[in-house]
Amino acid sequence: MSGHSGTSARDLADAVAAAYAEETRPPLTPELTERVRAAILPEADPEDPGSIERINRVLDAFEVSLEAVAGPRLVGIDPATGAVSMSNRSEAGRPLRSFGGQ
Repeated sequence: MSGHSGTSARDLADAVAAAYAEETRPPLTPELTERVRAAILPEADPEDPGSIERINRVLDAFEVSLEAVAGPRLVGIDPATGAVSMSNRSEAGRPLRSFGGQ
């Protein structure tokens, strides 16, 4: 990451983990939120557009490992402000459920 961004990798990991935890069902415990943040951190680069795909793969792996939660995915990063945009995955206009499919 170059020095041009106002957002660090740690800031990005914190923002994504918080936004993910806010929308994930069932809700994440603080310990699980920290696990997500720690897993995201090595992939977090606010200036690299490929970081979005890598972070989403981390979220996929987290959900597969728990087999119990479903949450949104990262769709955008504003490197200047650190704001992240998340979107719930869906089929047929309904959010995915963490159990039982659609």
